[in-house]
Amino acid sequence: MLVISIACAQTQEERLATVIKQYPQADTNKDGILTRHEAKALQSKMRAAKMQPSTRPAPDLANVHYGKDARNVFDIWFADASQPTPLAIYIHGGGFSSGSKEKLKAQDLSRLLKAGISVASINYRYKTTAPLPAAHHDAKQALQFIRSKADEWHVDTNRIAAFGGSAGAQICMWLAFSDDMIDPTSDNPIERESTRLTCVATSGGQTQIDTAFWRALAEKHLSDPYASEFRKTQLDHAWEQEHSVNWGATTLAEGDANARKASAMSLISADDPPIYMAYHMSPDAPPPSNSQKVRGWLVHHVDFGIMLKERMDALNVPTDLNYPGSGATYQNAVDFLIAQLLPQATALTSDEPLQTIK
Repeated sequence: MLVISIACAQTQEERLATVIKQYPQADTNKDGILTRHEAKALQSKMRAAKMQPSTRPAPDLANVHYGKDARNVFDIWFADASQPTPLAIYIHGGGFSSGSKEKLKAQDLSRLLKAGISVASINYRYKTTAPLPAAHHDAKQALQFIRSKADEWHVDTNRIAAFGGSAGAQICMWLAFSDDMIDPTSDNPIERESTRLTCVATSGGQTQIDTAFWRALAEKHLSDPYASEFRKTQLDHAWEQEHSVNWGATTLAEGDANARKASAMSLISADDPPIYMAYHMSPDAPPPSNSQKVRGWLVHHVDFGIMLKERMDALNVPTDLNYPGSGATYQNAVDFLIAQLLPQATALTSDEPLQTIK
């Protein structure tokens, strides 16, 4: 059983308490007590998850060019259906300087296709090639290009979502919360397509991108003397200069201004679509003991999600925030996407624990 890995000296009750702390989603009735039945159900679901495909099938169309740059390409898989299908667009992470469309998980792809949702996975230009928000604009162009092919590809233009982690999450939120960027007067028919999304699912997403927030985050979660050393080595002048260059600016103030224009916190409004956000740490979790992991921990901190959820709750925009112990409605992005894009269908659930953002 799942609980066998727990120290044998513990009582059955202590073992179950340890499991529920590690896998809070196993407590299906949310009563704070993990029964043997719930533990067995968790074990069965985890076994089923391991049986999911580990390799992605070949796309129906590979390396489709949506723009002029070599990285302006995407892969697309079409779900079997007699009617136009919803579409979920995967946008990879990697700090805007690495990663690729091949990061799409085979299990996520399999579950979406099985549910009847077509899937696209896009590449975009790195910040080393073109300053931000060029990557965001690439994703916009890919979305509009796919919409322009809707009739040919049997895609329902009223049911299109985006999902991704870290840098990809930033782009997803920018697409979801920006006003429609359609240009109905353009000579380019692709630019005459809408950029609005039905919903968006993110993991480890940064909802505010200016340097003041990064510093406040470090001040809040890192104690001295460790905090002082981190600020000295990680939030120094070179870091500020890199931030400015990343956002196509020559000064920190200009870089922050450009970044804020692409931040979810600056864009969100009452008419925006629902979002699912996942983070791998709880709000009171201590920072990693390994100093090499602290920056990544801060960059993907759940405070980003909490801040955005508070704003969205005030605007009555549906938001599901998932972190260990949160009691979120959905256990993962795929469950959320299926529920939003196929509201009449029963979501195929998977209770895998949250994973660290790669």
